[in-house]
Amino acid sequence: MKLFGITPEGKVVNSYELTNKRGATLKVINYGATVTSLKIPLKKGGTIDVVLGFDTLDDYIKSFDLESAPYLGTTVGRYAGRIGKATFNINGQSIHLDKNNNENSLHGGNDNFSKKVWEVKEVKEGNSPSITFVYLSPANESNYPGELTVELTYVLTEENELLIKYSAKTTEDTVVNLTHHSYFNLDGHLSNISNQELIVNTHRILEVSPDSIPTGRFLELENTDFDFFTPKKCPSKIDNTFVLDRKDEFAASLFNKNNNLKMTVYTDQPGVHIYVGGNCFNTVKGKENADYHPLSGICFETQNFPDAPNHEHFPNATLKKGEKYSHNTIYKFQSF
Repeated sequence: MKLFGITPEGKVVNSYELTNKRGATLKVINYGATVTSLKIPLKKGGTIDVVLGFDTLDDYIKSFDLESAPYLGTTVGRYAGRIGKATFNINGQSIHLDKNNNENSLHGGNDNFSKKVWEVKEVKEGNSPSITFVYLSPANESNYPGELTVELTYVLTEENELLIKYSAKTTEDTVVNLTHHSYFNLDGHLSNISNQELIVNTHRILEVSPDSIPTGRFLELENTDFDFFTPKKCPSKIDNTFVLDRKDEFAASLFNKNNNLKMTVYTDQPGVHIYVGGNCFNTVKGKENADYHPLSGICFETQNFPDAPNHEHFPNATLKKGEKYSHNTIYKFQSF
């Protein structure tokens, strides 16, 4: 554990490092339960840092003031993705959220989980080291009902997997949708992803309105530009939710032929939202003085569907009092 910085409110933020027996290293901070570095060993020797990040706490904080906050490596909540018109109904009550994405609410609003200082509950060393974070979200924080207790564990397995386990419980019926927001680049965080090959293991996507709110319809993807069922180079622009029909199979994969490194994404969630970006607008420097740009990385945000509380036929996003929210995702790395 090392001191990473102190927030303007005087809260201490530390950096924690996990290393497995194969030489993979994960660094996380308790600000936003954020992954700052993930170094994967290559078969030809050496390691490569496959996620974007910043060197200082101040840069993470400043990044939220950019015209489009990148959320580099953060834990997103209470509700990942957009909620249309920043409103939803629960138990006959109309809930009004922050409008921080035009007329909509995005990633939990202005006072979201990505900006919170989480408590470290446990660190385990040895085989498949792990760290567990806890955040207690007060009732009506950002107007979400119920006091929500969230527990998040990162595990760095001996198979070079980043395993993320989420759980949550609430004191009142509420809505929950948590996700991880690392920008991956298998060629290293100083590169771009344009020549890396993407597969998304589905033939369906959510149709969205011009302001990126789901219409409620599902679109078939075969023979369209968004059909990544067979490998295609990463698109230069994408911000869409893919519907995962194959529950027992992988959700998506990314392959970099330059170093023969592959990442495969597995999840128990109904969707994966894929977003290419990382742009810091030449305002905030990334790690190693990097200038992150619109093709710096690609996010695989495993989650429930955006705006699910407003669509009865979408998977249920309501967490009832006395029940438990659970979400498990794996990012598996293989070097050939």
